[in-house]
Amino acid sequence: MRVTRAVARLAALVLGVLASFMGNDAKSALAPGVDMEQASHFARMSLAGLDREYPNKPNELLNGPADLKTPRELHPAFWGHFDWHSSVHAHWMLVRLLRLHPDVPEATEIRTRIAAHLTAANLLAEAAYFEPRHNQSFERMYGWAWLLRLAQELRGFEDPDARAWAANLRPLEERIVSLAQGYLPRLTYPVRSGIHPDTAWALAQMIDYARATGNAEFEALLVQRARDYYEKDAGYPTNFEPSGQDFFSPGLNVADLMRRVLKPKPFSSWLNRFAPGLRRARLGAWATPAVVSDLEDPQIVHLVGLNLSRASAMQGIASALDPRDRRRGNLERAMQAHAAAGLPLVSSGHYEGEHWLASFAVYYLTGAGLSGD
Repeated sequence: MRVTRAVARLAALVLGVLASFMGNDAKSALAPGVDMEQASHFARMSLAGLDREYPNKPNELLNGPADLKTPRELHPAFWGHFDWHSSVHAHWMLVRLLRLHPDVPEATEIRTRIAAHLTAANLLAEAAYFEPRHNQSFERMYGWAWLLRLAQELRGFEDPDARAWAANLRPLEERIVSLAQGYLPRLTYPVRSGIHPDTAWALAQMIDYARATGNAEFEALLVQRARDYYEKDAGYPTNFEPSGQDFFSPGLNVADLMRRVLKPKPFSSWLNRFAPGLRRARLGAWATPAVVSDLEDPQIVHLVGLNLSRASAMQGIASALDPRDRRRGNLERAMQAHAAAGLPLVSSGHYEGEHWLASFAVYYLTGAGLSGD
């Protein structure tokens, strides 16, 4: 595999951070953080695609010629970054970096560019897009989850611009919550997938949102559906993973969800049933980072994301276990291996990966899923 200058530079940045935190307190080891240089690097990656309309992969149902519109016409807020969900989580990442590093060199540009996208008019149009019945399954539930993660980030950011953007986002946020509330009671079986439709990952993000925003009714629905779908799971076959284009581990996503649903002792017992080999360091395929053979193939490059999302899921699962629990140490070692394999490939010079992978890196490095942060 050809290693570009950008790959080598990012590798030095991220691996240095990982090494500096190994052996520190447990919380720091789980979430290494992003320093100013990294924040600037990731921000530039995201800004490069925020207003890049093409190439674009629309996911629209066409009912007639009138539905043939450009991405910008269809989605006036989220039209860049190749597809709707990637645009949404690119906005989330920029907001998170700005929140963590208000003085990042790109701060002014971040504010200007986000303000141009997250206008009241643009977001009302985005909300209206979901009104026709044939659009109500658009981006279900992966894009929905990222949209609520963005809303959560904005609401938790004590900043005048963020408050204005959060207010503008509210109609779309409320529409997505309403759609999820209507859909989940009808979803008899969870979608267990290594790509976008995975139910467990979306439920985890939505639970974080519901708790952060105090939406008790939504939280109760999400928690009940999680228990309905996964509480009886046992003996998960780790060696069935990964598939060739996964960017999620369906099994780790379930465990990362259930640590949000169950209290520590019941979760510990559930995890013993779900992954009985974990205490003996028998993680199966979860122990070894995925091999990525082609960074230019838009499906194979998903495996970079798999390494990052596995690291994030292990981070979350480990956070729910006692520091003296052997399973925690086993997970931390596998987490660090996956992060070391995935982080250097976030910046490759190829848009197939660069339009989305930085968000997964920032989610992991900043511990976005820990304690609903």
